[in-house]
Amino acid sequence: MGKTRIEWIDLVRAIAILTVLYIHATDGIYIISSDAIMNYTTFSRIFNFASLFIGRIGVPFFLMITGYLLLDRTYNDERIRKFWKNNCKGLIIVTIIWSVIYAISLQFISFGSSQVNFSEAGNLFFSHMWYMPMIIGMYLSMPFVSSALEKFSSDTIWQATIVFSLLAFLLPFISLVLAMNGIENVSIQYCLGFSGGIYGIYIILGYLVKKGQFKHFDNIKLGLITLISFMICLFFQYYAFTKGYDFQLWYEFPFVLTGSFALFELCSRMDTVRAYPMVAFLSKYSFAVFLVHNLFRLPLLPVVVQLPFTEPVKAIILWVLLIIFSYTAVVIIYRIPRFGKYILYMR
Repeated sequence: MGKTRIEWIDLVRAIAILTVLYIHATDGIYIISSDAIMNYTTFSRIFNFASLFIGRIGVPFFLMITGYLLLDRTYNDERIRKFWKNNCKGLIIVTIIWSVIYAISLQFISFGSSQVNFSEAGNLFFSHMWYMPMIIGMYLSMPFVSSALEKFSSDTIWQATIVFSLLAFLLPFISLVLAMNGIENVSIQYCLGFSGGIYGIYIILGYLVKKGQFKHFDNIKLGLITLISFMICLFFQYYAFTKGYDFQLWYEFPFVLTGSFALFELCSRMDTVRAYPMVAFLSKYSFAVFLVHNLFRLPLLPVVVQLPFTEPVKAIILWVLLIIFSYTAVVIIYRIPRFGKYILYMR
């Protein structure tokens, strides 16, 4: 969040945090299993499947922003140490602090209450914290990856990205389809450890967008890729439901990759953003909201579940409440002298 602002980056960051809140609101209302989905109406099922794709856009957007902003840099020993000090050190401390906050909050909520399932409540409370060690690991590797990328053309990097993507996304997809049709335990041995896996590929794609690797794709094609990816994710989830297979749409699903990437490339072509002051506000506090929002999800969830509405309406209500409570909280915390910026990792 430096002084030089890129409007479309702020837009993508705002969309990312709103979709993260959206998926967590939807996950709170819906139980993701083939047995539970049987109890929902057809519209409610479709709403759930569509929401999972929309909600899965957030993390890829955050990762592609990281690649766009951080990989196109030159590092030496001094700059690497400075980068780690300014980024990784603070992230590690903030991760520890918020893990402790969530652990204490969980104990406080569940203490003396027979209605709170400690295990399920813990899953809700810590459901977003997996992102922190992942992004810390990416930041630790960022200077080395950036130095390596300097030595190769965008075309060469793109070719390598295609190969890695086929390994990281296509092969698990084939195994998934086989498992859904009764052919179990089919796995192909491969290792993408040094590539950063699926999350590293999202970061590399952000870098390639900055290098203009995809400028030859017109907007119509990119829009079609986004729409087709959405429809495939929707129908695949419905197909899994008809097979009685418990399928959880995640970031390794190939059409989450294609859909989020095409939409990111489209956003990068925007010269101006409408209602930019609001977008800038949402963007400025995005990571802070990511850190705090689950503190409100658990208390709000039982209240919203009891409302006399359908599941889609409840999910939207919970989403709006999470936005309001989370942004109000971080604005207040941010104004605490010598404390707010630090605990929210505001740069």
